Amino acid sequence: MPDEITLPPNHLMQADLSTTILAIESSCDETSASVCVNGKILSNYIANQSVHEKYGGVVPELASRAHMQNIVPVVDTALAAAFPELNNTTDRLKQLDAIAFTQSPGLIGSLLVGTQFAKSLALTLNKPLIAVHHMQAHVLANLIGDDIPEFPFLCLTVSGGHTQIVLAHDPLNLEVIGETIDDAAGEAFDKSAKLLGLPYPGGPLIDKYAKTGDPLKFKFAEPQIPELNFSFSGLKTSVLYFLQKQETGFIEANLADLCASIQHTIITILLKKVKKAVQQTGIKQVCIAGGVSANSGLRASLQEMGQKHGWKTFIPKFEYCTDNAAMIAITAHYKYQAAQFASLDANPSARSH
Repeated sequence: MPDEITLPPNHLMQADLSTTILAIESSCDETSASVCVNGKILSNYIANQSVHEKYGGVVPELASRAHMQNIVPVVDTALAAAFPELNNTTDRLKQLDAIAFTQSPGLIGSLLVGTQFAKSLALTLNKPLIAVHHMQAHVLANLIGDDIPEFPFLCLTVSGGHTQIVLAHDPLNLEVIGETIDDAAGEAFDKSAKLLGLPYPGGPLIDKYAKTGDPLKFKFAEPQIPELNFSFSGLKTSVLYFLQKQETGFIEANLADLCASIQHTIITILLKKVKKAVQQTGIKQVCIAGGVSANSGLRASLQEMGQKHGWKTFIPKFEYCTDNAAMIAITAHYKYQAAQFASLDANPSARSH
């Protein structure tokens, strides 16, 4: 296998011309494909995997198998949606200038499926390959659409595996200025939900029940972590010990209030750090990203805090919050402009790097 793909002679100049990118996301349990033309998303198709629900979490082997089943129809669907005037996949593939894929972080088996598919397609079409970091893509999801932040901006990135405050200097220069020292906020949601007896995935269910509960009914621990870093392990322990002291039937009788109080505590921890980051940097363009940014309580609280303190807040559409290929595509758009291409020996990595 050659070290690099043979690029079209004018590939460095195509940033000034029409640039069409097919992006693939397969880092966990969603198979997604998106087509982006000149930074505009034409399609974004996602296939979810319900097979994990009965196991209470994502099973890596089952996830990679499902990706193998889903990736061809998902790509076909995204291409058809982007180019409805063309009659077949071959003609649609001819429109592409580059192929992008999620390289890291994620489940290694899942990443391998997307990586190998993207490599094969790029080699077959003789098009450049673009490797994208999943967390960078979550931040740049805020650049999809018309109402987008100006650089520099701050982004609270919150997912099942990551909780970070990112200072975005430009699309390709992102600086992590705060992060969790143990568990992520999304993990705190899901594990608290499990303690309440809610099925997987529990985070969205806490959000659902919290809407009718009293967020101040119960008090849970808020770890005091220096500077802009986070910790959520103490919160989970606090919820566990509190529930162990209650009588049978307590959870069922107080489910909405418990969900509202847990959610309120997590959001309070997050936004205190965001407020501190704004004070330290002086930057008042504030975004959120990642799967937990779909939480309605967090979205509303960020907007409310922004109005109170004079920030301009940006919140991606729901479809761009959870794992999706549109965020991979918009990141690849900027990497294409900077001629940041990957070779065919690029390998996926389960960890951030």
